[in-house]
Amino acid sequence: MIMEKEFGKLLEKRGLNAKAIDSSMAAVKEFEDYLRKKKTTFKTADLDALKGYVSSLMEAGTNDLDRLLAIGRYCIVTRKNEFLVYLLSLFGARNVLPDMGERLASIAGEEIRKRVFDGFELPPLGSPQEAYPKLTKTIIDKMETQLSPETCRKVLTWNYHKVPIEAFKDHKERFEKARSIDSFLEDEHRRLVEELEDCMKKGQLWYEQEITPEVLEFVKANQEICTGVRHGDKIYMTKIPFAPKQYITEKNPTMKRYYACHCQLARTAIRDGNPRISRNFCYCSAGYEKVRLDAIFGESIEVEVLESALDGDERCRFANKIPKGKIK
Repeated sequence: MIMEKEFGKLLEKRGLNAKAIDSSMAAVKEFEDYLRKKKTTFKTADLDALKGYVSSLMEAGTNDLDRLLAIGRYCIVTRKNEFLVYLLSLFGARNVLPDMGERLASIAGEEIRKRVFDGFELPPLGSPQEAYPKLTKTIIDKMETQLSPETCRKVLTWNYHKVPIEAFKDHKERFEKARSIDSFLEDEHRRLVEELEDCMKKGQLWYEQEITPEVLEFVKANQEICTGVRHGDKIYMTKIPFAPKQYITEKNPTMKRYYACHCQLARTAIRDGNPRISRNFCYCSAGYEKVRLDAIFGESIEVEVLESALDGDERCRFANKIPKGKIK
C-alpha cells in the first residue's frame, strides 16, 4: 500500500478497533492485487477498473459494506476523488427506501406499507445507480395511489439520511446570538464559502463535491445555495449541484439537470430519459435540506419544493416557512 501509515491513522480516527483496521487494510490490498493483475495501480487506475472490481465482488458474493467502505476511506487518504464519489453513490441512499417503508407504516399503517413496498427487493450492494430508478418509480407511484397528496408528502419529507440534530448545535447557538435571521444567514454563507475554499486548497471533496475556483465563485455569488435567503416568512434555499464543476460548464439542458440532481435513486432517469419519476419524490430531498433549520428553530418546519431537476428544472430549490414567533 502506498499510504498505509496515513490510512491507519484515518481508521483510528474513525474509531475502528485493531481487528477492523486489519480487515480494512486487507480489503485495500486485495483491490490492489486485482489492479496489479489488470496491469495498473491504485494511483493510475481509471473508474472502469473500480467498476470492474465491484462487479467481481458481486459475482463472488463478497460485496459487503465494510469492504467497500475500506476502499472508500483509502480514497480519502490518496485523494482519489473520482473513486470516492462513485463508491459513495453505491451505498449513499441505500437505506432510504426501507426507511421510507417504516415511516409510511408509522403514519398510514402496516397494511398500506405492504401495499406499497411488499414484493420488491433492493438491488444487490454494489449495483450501479441505473439499477434503482425503475424501483423508485414503482414505489412512488404506488404511494401516490394509496395516499392523499398531503400524506404522501408528509411521508417523504423526512431526515432519511439520519443527520443528528446535535450536528447543528453550533448553528443554533449562532442563530440565538444573531441580531436577525438575515444577519445569521449572511454569516452562515460566509462560513460556507470559507469552508469550501479550504477544501479547494487541500484538494479535498466537500461531501461529494469537487471544489474548483469556478465552483467557489458560483456558490459565493448566490447566498441561497446551501444557506438561504429570507423573503417575508420564508427562507429560500437552492441545493448545490451534485457535480458543480460539470454543471457550471454544461450546455445540454438534460445533462445540466443530471449534474444538478443528488438522488442516487433517481438521477440516472434524468440522463436516460426514463422512467418518469414524480416530483413528489423530491420532498425527500426537501426533508434533508430543512434539518438544519429544524434545529435552529427548535421544531419541524414546513417546506415546499419550488423547482426540481427531476421535474425539468435546472436546479432544486425549496421554500422553508419560518414558524410563527420565530422571525427576528
